[in-house]
Amino acid sequence: MSETGNEQPLPEVDPVLAVAVREIEAHSAEAGWDQPSRLYALVPTADLLQREPALAAAMGLEATGAAGSLTPVEQDTLPADSSFEEALASIMWPPEVYGCAAVVERLVLPPGADTEMPDDAAAAEQFAADHPDRQEVRIVAGVTRDGATFCALRLKAHDDGMSVVESPDLVPALLELLQSTLDQ
Repeated sequence: MSETGNEQPLPEVDPVLAVAVREIEAHSAEAGWDQPSRLYALVPTADLLQREPALAAAMGLEATGAAGSLTPVEQDTLPADSSFEEALASIMWPPEVYGCAAVVERLVLPPGADTEMPDDAAAAEQFAADHPDRQEVRIVAGVTRDGATFCALRLKAHDDGMSVVESPDLVPALLELLQSTLDQ
């Protein structure tokens, strides 16, 4: 605790979810930048081996090490006629899906830039794209039905695995939206 007594305890990290998010982040990094948003179902590997042996074999999954791990299963491309957030709002996962994760690329502006941001969505998007201090980031956010969350964030300006920032709560709004897809 600091002298001010205001420090919050760090949220606990679900190591299984963290491994799955890191795996998705590494896979996304291999694909490079300027990729569409992606959505993944997170399925217990042991369940996948039992229910979908052909798919598990095609993915190279084996029974050894399956217990206590999650397998990310990439979903079909989401409709281009709506935003990623709008598409997520219409998704409800079946009970077999233990969690989900999303990969999105966004522009991040420095503190204070939002005071100059136009109200019009198209103008705001152009403002962000033209801002001299913008940062391009790739966010991988994952959630589970148990309420665990984990995020990994990579800056395009520091595009290496050692510079990935990780935390259970980096992008609260995205995490809440993902969590809502698991609520039945």
